[in-house]
Amino acid sequence: MKRILALSLVLAVAIAGLYLAQRKMHVDAVSPNAVLDATAEFQRDVSRAPMQVARLPDDSEIRIGNELAEEYLSTEPTQSAEMHTIEKYVSGVGDRVAAHAHRKLPYRFHLVANPDLINAFALPGGHVFVSLGLLHEMTSEDELACVLGHEIEHIDHYHAAERIQIEAQLKNIDLGAIAALTLIPLELWEAGYSKEQELEADREGLRLAAAAGYSPQGAVNLFERWAELHREYVTHARTPVDELSQVAIEGLQGYFRSHPLPEERLEETKKVIAEDGLDVTEQLTPLAVSSLLQTKRSLASATKNAGKTQLGR
Repeated sequence: MKRILALSLVLAVAIAGLYLAQRKMHVDAVSPNAVLDATAEFQRDVSRAPMQVARLPDDSEIRIGNELAEEYLSTEPTQSAEMHTIEKYVSGVGDRVAAHAHRKLPYRFHLVANPDLINAFALPGGHVFVSLGLLHEMTSEDELACVLGHEIEHIDHYHAAERIQIEAQLKNIDLGAIAALTLIPLELWEAGYSKEQELEADREGLRLAAAAGYSPQGAVNLFERWAELHREYVTHARTPVDELSQVAIEGLQGYFRSHPLPEERLEETKKVIAEDGLDVTEQLTPLAVSSLLQTKRSLASATKNAGKTQLGR
């Protein structure tokens, strides 16, 4: 009798679980965003696949990264004096943070002169790219240090190197065929990594920035800002906080699809701060090129408005 009762109880629990699961499946809304999120999740799962080849030696990784960087930089317009000043500033912050990385690679930092691109990405071997659009959304050098630390850790923890190995396997490209590897589209590097890798880069990037003397409050402010942008431009919960072009909004939506939600990243950041006993009361360092960035933004806006006026005639 006891066995019958136990079996009945197990069956009842199983049936109830199946009913609730089916009920949840029917009430979930299906939307284009849900499909895009599922696609992004699948892409991240692909990069989670265990590597079947030996890890790239540092010299090979550096050589591949240099060739990729040269290829991508050849498509960038010639820098103005102002852009060169901004890039030099970014490089200075990057060098300060990279000095605390585990892998002593030749880290180099580049500015992507696109005000509509809100992103940063890393290449194997030490190259880090930061867009002008992303810098426009920052308010302190500590936030910049956090972003650069994040990208450095994608290199430091072999995320970028593993990606090139995976891509080479998928396309059946010999890792020694540098010319073929340089044909890998830039979008592959702009896309996010797996959720675990992104959160690892957040945690370790924060630690790098803190070791370099930057306030962890910069990371908190950054992810709070990301959460606000996510609400304004992705979930459309409130009125936009500032004006972004449609191109920038589309890029921002893609960024959020390929990275963990900012609320989760903020939670992980606060957890690291608590676990490591980091001091969030440290004074934030102003973004030294903020006035120059504002000037560039105003000029870009004026140029766009002038173009619209000409089209309206």
